[in-house]
Amino acid sequence: MKRIGLALFVAVALPVAAFADSVGGCGWGSKLFAGQKGIAPQVLAVTTNGTSGNQTFGITSGTSGCQQDGVVSSAWKTAAYLDANMNKLALDMSRGGGESLSSLASLMEVSSEDSARFNTALQANFSNIFTSTEVSSVTVSQNLKSVLANDTVLAKYSSKI
Repeated sequence: MKRIGLALFVAVALPVAAFADSVGGCGWGSKLFAGQKGIAPQVLAVTTNGTSGNQTFGITSGTSGCQQDGVVSSAWKTAAYLDANMNKLALDMSRGGGESLSSLASLMEVSSEDSARFNTALQANFSNIFTSTEVSSVTVSQNLKSVLANDTVLAKYSSKI
């Protein structure tokens, strides 16, 4: 019986979780578990949305905190890039330019008009992004997102992290 339950969980919850960039960003699950952090609330929110079909209904009808004009996005490529290129990126960011910084801008879809401002802002905030020599890529990602969010022109790119 436990195997059937596990199989049902894997068949229903995991495919839904794979599409959830903000883990149940709308639907009943997001309302029931709003503000809670950790694996359990995330799994419960996604499972609630997936098993009841309310998130699909919410997106279709524009209810339950869902929007019909939302954009499906994922920042996994940026996260993977940051993780694999921390040293090169730190060096280029401290200089205000370079191949790894250009690649990051490209992954984040920074427009050519905003490219110089992007490089300058990251160079000016280098110590706020790379807070120590032992900083993790997760922390760099969070700091980078914060720096971009605080710039009126570059704020639109903070969601790409």
